[in-house]
Amino acid sequence: MIIDAHAHISDTTYGNVGIYLDQLMEAGIQQGVIVPGGMLDVRRMTDYIVGRAQPDSLIPNNAYVAEAFKANQTCFIGLACIDPHGENAVDLLEQSFENGFRGLKLSPMTHQFSFASKAMAELAACCGDYGYPVYTHVVYSPGACTARLASLAREFPRTNFILGHMGFGPADQEGLEAAIELDNFFLETSTGSFLHIKEAVAKAGPGKLIFGSEFPLSHPKAELEKIFLLDLKANDLKKILCGNIQGLLGLNQ
Repeated sequence: MIIDAHAHISDTTYGNVGIYLDQLMEAGIQQGVIVPGGMLDVRRMTDYIVGRAQPDSLIPNNAYVAEAFKANQTCFIGLACIDPHGENAVDLLEQSFENGFRGLKLSPMTHQFSFASKAMAELAACCGDYGYPVYTHVVYSPGACTARLASLAREFPRTNFILGHMGFGPADQEGLEAAIELDNFFLETSTGSFLHIKEAVAKAGPGKLIFGSEFPLSHPKAELEKIFLLDLKANDLKKILCGNIQGLLGLNQ
């Protein structure tokens, strides 16, 4: 069993459900954890990172994700994207859990919030109450940096946090240190550098890494090859490819 723990799907010509299903089949991957895409056109990602472009939309299309995982129940698991600035953010998150979503996806580049905000604390507490994880990437900003996310994880030890893309940049040492220190802090591998992934396995252990693809920006098969190149023992490989994310999402209970 292989699970792609991070893919963005959108009603677009480059990132729709049909394309993603084709790529999963090509890669030999059985399941995917999907989140709303389309708020940023990933074909222009550098423009957003350096500030030359603004998000195309601030409203995540959770309905498209829900439609996908309800139509493909054996293949897809959904995480709901919630804007912490939005009214009734916690109520929306709880409604998403009741509607079948199994975690919270945050987008600090789009919604420009701080991990230290009251709203973020309320969302983190809600995830802990339901036993579902928080997935987020980080940005080069004091309020949404790796160190701030690690502080939030310390504040809410009952909530599991997944740091997307191994953190910020090609070798985020603060993210790795948090994964070593904190039982509730995990690293997702999509678009991460091979050397940093290898170092994380050695220092934090395979129980702290989660395979993801970052579809449609990257191809699941390309990201999967980095994990196979680690040349791990079968049990350690299984943790990264499916076991760890199954545990965080409650799929193996």
